[in-house]
Amino acid sequence: MKIKEVETIIVNNVPPYRGGSLWLFVKLITDEGITGLGERPSGNARNLDAQVRLIKDLGEQFVIGASPFEIEKLWQTIFASRHDYRHPGLDMTPALSAIEMACWDIVGKATGQPIYNLLGGRCHDKLRAYAYMPSEGIWEQPEKAGEIAAKLVEEGNTACKFDPFQPIFPNPSDYSLKTIRHVAKIFQCIRDAVGDELEVGIGTHGQFSTAGAIRVAKVLEEFDPFWFEEPVPPENIDEMARVAAHTTIPIATGERLVTKFEFAELLKKQAAQILQLDVGQCGGILESKKIAGMAEAHYAMIAPHMYCGPVAAAAAIQLDTCSPNFLIQEYNGTGLHQEIFTEPIRFEKGFVIPPTGPGLGVELDEAALKRHT
Repeated sequence: MKIKEVETIIVNNVPPYRGGSLWLFVKLITDEGITGLGERPSGNARNLDAQVRLIKDLGEQFVIGASPFEIEKLWQTIFASRHDYRHPGLDMTPALSAIEMACWDIVGKATGQPIYNLLGGRCHDKLRAYAYMPSEGIWEQPEKAGEIAAKLVEEGNTACKFDPFQPIFPNPSDYSLKTIRHVAKIFQCIRDAVGDELEVGIGTHGQFSTAGAIRVAKVLEEFDPFWFEEPVPPENIDEMARVAAHTTIPIATGERLVTKFEFAELLKKQAAQILQLDVGQCGGILESKKIAGMAEAHYAMIAPHMYCGPVAAAAAIQLDTCSPNFLIQEYNGTGLHQEIFTEPIRFEKGFVIPPTGPGLGVELDEAALKRHT
């Protein structure tokens, strides 16, 4: 079996644009008629044309004529055969990820197996997911956070995340003690409303200096946050490790890191205990499985990032299902995420149910796709 064609599909998402306003899918077509789907998280829609050109360039150079079964060989060839490519970043590596997951989709369909069965088999019958706590009105009325938390628990959720510190740019910058203590009031309202029934992760975006992050952690520790996400900019792993050494709150990071090499440094320096790798950005499904394996050896957990479209989300679910150190999955699969598939991924009371179909376990609804491309 050989790949004979590489197609790109741009999908217009619908409000409130969960996973971005535009999605970029990749379709690999084989000479035996089996097709595979991948997705490159589109990021900044303004450079979408450049992303499409990159995928087509990689397709013409490396993918067309290759066997979809030789995933490791193809990955290494794309990643390292040209000197300027062996420098991972959030341009080339996501494109490689999309091609890689489409190959896995083909392999799964050809063998009649979900991808997780080809990577060790099912470890989890259902996948714990976390919700977002809407921030509207919470700052002005902290007690509103308690009301929202109670509703989330009533709906079956056991965890959520919210971004209490605004604005997120410029960064790193620090916030006044008054602001930090106000965030503590919001946490207190949540605990008063739901006790320990709801885990609450602190969502930040590398906003603090090292000293500022340590100060925030000290004030919020009493509320036992689920994690402190990207307390400092993620490119300086040494400084993130300093924050981790000064707090009992687990540090989570990884959505802006790529390949096993960057995650290996993160684990070696004990900078985080929860890895938020993004399957659609870090190098694909097999690369994510390698990262999860390294994390397992360090007793670290994975909580994959999923601010993306539905195909990359389906790939993350395949990884979660076969990873023993899976903790929780970010999930925003509403609206077009459900409509775009012939059989939507099931979400029930705070849990994602892994699909059992071959490959990624999902198929595009061509009629729905046509309405949004």
